[in-house]
Parts: sequence; C-alpha cells; structure tokens
Amino acid sequence: MTEMEMSIASTHYTILPTHQAKGTIYNGYDTFAALLGEEKLYLLDGYIGVNWQEVIEAVSAELRLKDIDFDLISFEDAWKSETEIEILVSPYTGGDDLLFGTKTDLSLIDFYEPTKINSFPPLREGVLTIVYGSGASFYNADAPLLYIDLPKTTLISRMRKGQISNLGTKEIRDTKQTYKRFYFIDWEVLNRHKKELLPRTRIIADQQSEGTITWMYGMHLRETLEQMAQSYFRVRPAFEPGVWGGQWMKQHMTGLDQSPPNYAWSFEMIVPENGLILKDGQNMLEVSFDYIMYTAGQNVLGRAYNRFGDQFPIRFNFLDTFDGGNLSIQCHPSLSYAKQEFGEQITQDETYYVVDHKEDSQVYLGFQEDIDPTTFRTALEDSFHTGTAIDIEKYVQKFPAQKHALYLIPNGTVHSSGTNNLVLEISATPYNFTFKMYDWVRPDLDGKPRPLNIDRAFDNLNFDRKGKIVQDTLLSKPVVTLIDKSTSLVHLPTHEEHFYDVYRYDFIEQVSADTKGQCHILMLVEGTAVELTTSDGSQQIFNYVETFAIPAASGGYTLRNLGNTAAKVVVAYVKEESC
Repeated sequence: MTEMEMSIASTHYTILPTHQAKGTIYNGYDTFAALLGEEKLYLLDGYIGVNWQEVIEAVSAELRLKDIDFDLISFEDAWKSETEIEILVSPYTGGDDLLFGTKTDLSLIDFYEPTKINSFPPLREGVLTIVYGSGASFYNADAPLLYIDLPKTTLISRMRKGQISNLGTKEIRDTKQTYKRFYFIDWEVLNRHKKELLPRTRIIADQQSEGTITWMYGMHLRETLEQMAQSYFRVRPAFEPGVWGGQWMKQHMTGLDQSPPNYAWSFEMIVPENGLILKDGQNMLEVSFDYIMYTAGQNVLGRAYNRFGDQFPIRFNFLDTFDGGNLSIQCHPSLSYAKQEFGEQITQDETYYVVDHKEDSQVYLGFQEDIDPTTFRTALEDSFHTGTAIDIEKYVQKFPAQKHALYLIPNGTVHSSGTNNLVLEISATPYNFTFKMYDWVRPDLDGKPRPLNIDRAFDNLNFDRKGKIVQDTLLSKPVVTLIDKSTSLVHLPTHEEHFYDVYRYDFIEQVSADTKGQCHILMLVEGTAVELTTSDGSQQIFNYVETFAIPAASGGYTLRNLGNTAAKVVVAYVKEESC
C-alpha cells in the first residue's frame, strides 16, 4: 500500500484529498514504455528532482522486453558548465544571505549551450529515440512530449536526503542554500517552462512513488482542471515540524504521521507548495497547484485575474504552538521593498485567525506606546551577540488570544503568536519573507542558531503602530448581519493595506452564497462537517479545519451543516476595490 493509499483512509481530516479524473490514469513503467514504443521520437521533459536514472532504467528494461530498438539522449548533457551557470544565476542568489535572493527573469534555455545541443547525434532510421531531462522539449518543437511533474513535498524530501541538487549543478549544497535557489531561480524558470509546454503536453506523469510512475493524457488533464475551475477544489496539504511547533495537529488530524516531534505548519493552500491529486479507480496522479491557474486562471479568480494573473493571491496555513513555543518576534516587508529586493509583485500582508487556544495564550502585536527604536535595536543586537534573553514585553504589546478573533498584521507590523495557539494564518500568498528580530535565544531543530534579519526588519518596521493605535486598527471589530433566525454573516474587517477581506458564516442548517465574480477560500473552523453543493451540482463533504476553494466561475454554492451544533465557516476573497 502506497503512502497515498494509506493516508486517504482518514475520516476526520483528509490528508490526501482527491478529484475524479476525466479519463484514465495509468500506472507502471510497462504502460509508459508501450506508449513510447509507438513513436520514433519521444521527448521526456520534467521538473527538477525527477529521478531520471530510475525512469530511463525502467523504460529501457521494458523496451528490451518488447524487442524495441532505441537510442537515448540526455538533454542535460547540454548544460552550460557549472562555472557559467554560477555566473548566470549570481545576480539572483543574494550572495552570502542565507535566506533571500531575487526572483529571476531567466528562461530555461539560458542554462544550455547551443553548440552542445547542435552536437547531439542524428536520429537513426527506424529506431526509437528518447530525449530526456529538464529542457528536452527544446530538442524538437513538433515531437510528442511527455512531462513529468513532481510534488514539492517529494522534491523537498529528496533535497533533504541529499538526492538532488540545483538546476544545472551536481554539487549538493546546504539545504537552506539549495532551497533559496529553488525558490528564487529554479522554480521560477521551470514554472514558466511547464506553463509554455502545457498546451502541447501529450502525456503528464507523476514520479513521486519510488519504483513506479502514474500518467494520463494531457487533454484529459486539461479537461479535468477546466471542470474543477467551475466547481470546487481542495489541494493536498503539507506539514512541517519546527522549533516552536506544537501538538494540536498531531492530536486532531486523523491520518497525520505521528513520528515527527511536532508540527509547526500546515500549508493548507499555498500555491508554490501544494498539489492537486486526481484519481481514477485505485490510481492517483498529482500535479502542482499552478496547473489549474495555467489552464483556467480566469475562471478561478474571476475579476481578480486582471490584477494577479496566474498568481493565486491568498493563502491559508496553520501555525500550531499547542504545548510548543512562541514564534519569533518578526515583521514582513513593505510592497516597495518586496519588489525591489526580492522581485515579488505582492507582499506578505497577514492576519491571524484563532481557531483554538488554551487559557492564557497570547498574541504579540504592535509596539508599546513608549517604544524607542534605537533602544529596541540595541537590545536585539546585544541579545543576538551575547545569547542573553530580553524582556520583549518592554517593547512589544501582548494581547489575550480569543477564539474566532482576527488579528491584523499588515506589512511592517511587529508580531508573533505565543504558545498554545492554533492560528489560521490568512494572508497574501508570499510566505518566505519573515524578518526575525528575536527568537527567544534558541537553536533550530538542527541545533544551529536560527538566522535573524534585524537589518531587514528595521528597514520595514512601522513604529507608528503602537499603543492604543494597535487596539483601534489591528484588532478586527466583527460586524454581524442576521440572514435569518439561525444564520448570520460575520464581517471581520481587515486593514486598509490588506487586498483581501474575511467573513464568517455561522449557521445551524445551511447557507447559500454567490461568488459575485470572486474566488472564495473557505475553512470549517467550528463544527463537524459541511456538505458543499456548487451551482453545477457538484457535491463534496468537508470536515473540520479542511480548506477548500470555490472558483469565481462556479457562480454560487450552498453549505449544509452535517453536525449537531452550529457550523462556522471562514471565507476570504479579494476586495472589489483591489481587483
């Protein structure tokens, strides 16, 4: 039984949500090789992290069994030298910065040497030639193309095991350096490449399971995504432990791996990290979330597509500090800083929605009225150099965590979640730009000090968010509208700098809503389960703390409460004035 099959048996929280594929999903290298054997030239392109050695060895063995004569060309033999590639990417790597670089505008073809491409041997008459590796599609613009995608969870796992390196290199770097280059360079380059290839991709394959492969025809993939973009979808969540991580998710989410010491994050819907799992009988295939945006982004985002294009603008993720620790004292960059320094087009404007907490849990938010920036910075730097703890409450305000309250964190705001909270972080999509100023003098899970970003933080901190201003402007004030005697709409207003808004439906029986041309992202934050029915008649049950999305093109939907107590469903979408 595979990891997918074991996890999908979850009853209270579905670790691996699936969507019915339109068309057949095939399993195994035998079916894969039979398909290739029907042609005389086949191109096997794919994402970084694909185990090409396994693919080629398995396909070769199957072709030999079928007595098919074939030649192999590794397109990656045409890489530029590693020295040339280092020079090529150096403007985007951030130098000695451990965490941050700048998103590249390079294309995948920039990593190849034209003379090496031109020196590949000619095709032999009557012999199948398989060209494989990232960029193989450049070999011929008309030949049948197979693309192998790889979930980010699998890619990161292979990275941590030292099995993969960065684009065009063989050197295995420190994981932080490898991830930084993934984020700012490799993923940018490869995402643009696979978007360009999508219309001509004959076969899409998933190589996450060792020793086998699943695949389906590209036209069926596109049909499936088109249908999802008019009904609903839920992505595959991803979970990560952390130095401050807690126990709530381990104790409440059925089917979650219990071996890690804690879980700090659950990426419920973060475009760069999540995938969509398609199912046909017992066979499953996962593609990255951005495929639905490349296929039907206009239907997904509606009016917001004009501003955000293929970039899904809102993310949902959990921060779990139950029986864990405090998050670092931190802030996020201004929009101008994010654009200039990192090449991001939107910045990390966040909110904290408290789903659950223990008594006396806290949220750190905004400065004390008497904050002196110079004194604060001196205290932070002294703590960093001496390893001495500081009384952070001399500088930063602390508020009691309240269940179902929304705390507003526009960019530049000092903040942190205290211990014993389960926070739903509703935010703009960027998630990688946290400037830590104080981390409670503790090492990371690897025993090494966690990097701090005091200089970057002070380039962005808003010291006007202090004292009573914080209470007046950063603690959302709910506005309740009664829909009927058992249903209410609760508006949780966000800050003027947030481009998204947050609402909550509280209901006993059911509630209906119109998307009004916007994509709605939802989560059941109280209750057992709800049944979703979309305008096209699609139905799906979602359990407590599961995240799902209703595309703009769906038009409308109904939620029916399946529990014995009132249901509360949080909804976020782009503000009309922000489209």
